Amino acid sequence: MSADERTRPRRKEQQPALSRAAIVAAAIRLLDAEGIEALSMRRLGTGMGAAATSLYRHVSGKDELIELVVDEVHGELEVPGAASAAEWRDAVSRSGHSVRAMTLRHPWLASVLGRVGPARLGPNLTRTAERMLALFRTAGFPAAEADPAMKAVLSYVVGASAGEAARLSPLPRAGRSGQERPQGPRPAGEHVAGEGRDPRKLREETFDYGLQRVLDGLETRLSRG
Repeated sequence: MSADERTRPRRKEQQPALSRAAIVAAAIRLLDAEGIEALSMRRLGTGMGAAATSLYRHVSGKDELIELVVDEVHGELEVPGAASAAEWRDAVSRSGHSVRAMTLRHPWLASVLGRVGPARLGPNLTRTAERMLALFRTAGFPAAEADPAMKAVLSYVVGASAGEAARLSPLPRAGRSGQERPQGPRPAGEHVAGEGRDPRKLREETFDYGLQRVLDGLETRLSRG
């Protein structure tokens, strides 16, 4: 090392360049680990080794950040296509299970969905809605009924998934896995029907039972023309 190198002031290590994508990814990690209450621009900036003011160059504020993270996780959804009316029910069922899986991976999601207005849907949310609506049109629902039919399914799927996520989300923070039964009151009938069974499998079957009954009703509506 030369004398100049020894006497020259050492530069501070440069922080990784911020970007909207990096901020969104960091926000999702924080939300998954600690929940919606932990999310703030200051807290997020600290975790990324940057000042909150630096984040505002890429995201206007917390409200926009929530819109971005909601849209980002919706990119995980799988909405299969249906080539014919005979395939619509299976495709919708698989889509519903994909929504459930997404919600369980991100338990904070249900609490913020209402903040994302239809006029501000991102590309993933828009694409998902369009693909799901296409399934109901393929099924044969009249134009005026396709959207309400889709919303009926999503109302059940989101509601059931959010309730399940809320019951499970405290478990990892208490040092327990989702396989273990939480303390406190059990869902009605679980002590009879589910005793000795894998709780994860039982929850999935319970969710699917409700979903199939919703689809039964819609299928009956189709058969009546």
